[in-house]
Amino acid sequence: MTIDIWSDVACPYCYIGKRHLEAALARFPKSETVTINWRSFELDPNAPVKSPGDLYDVLSHKYRMPRSQAQQMTQSVENMGRAVGIDFDFAKAVPVNTLAAHRLMHLAAEHGLQSPANEQIFAAYFSEGKDLSDLPTLIALGEAIGLDAVLVESTLQSDAFIEDVRNDEEQAYELGVQGVPFFVFDQKYALRGHNP
Repeated sequence: MTIDIWSDVACPYCYIGKRHLEAALARFPKSETVTINWRSFELDPNAPVKSPGDLYDVLSHKYRMPRSQAQQMTQSVENMGRAVGIDFDFAKAVPVNTLAAHRLMHLAAEHGLQSPANEQIFAAYFSEGKDLSDLPTLIALGEAIGLDAVLVESTLQSDAFIEDVRNDEEQAYELGVQGVPFFVFDQKYALRGHNP
């Protein structure tokens, strides 16, 4: 079985959905036959490389709500995360454009390291407060999963994998994807959302 998953590295529901999928696969008797392909989907492709405020400011502005309401909203997501072993720390999250992180995911996929890269990037953003637009940070994340630092640096300083990210997003739009995570099983059956 092949599972294609459209996801954004700055989407907490995608991280939760990843955990639910892992739990389901742990119960699946033929899990070793499952191939998972992580596909890029930027929730905000026009986001600035670095946002002027913190995540609460971004949410407050985007959804036109008071900062306190944005903090309350993230608290419920933190609770969902705890239930599946994720230590969300939204106060540390650095809102940035995620294109570079998606490109790192594509590089990792080319080396058979996409799943560990996905986990590293999610944890770096949501638990460690890492800036996913920062080249040294991305190089360190790549090294942590076994990629060569020089390769990561040269890749991210070029235009490599931008077209791959855009192709993933174009395919998502053709499938009618309006939110992530979005799962497609064997190119036949689709499932949207993070719930088990």
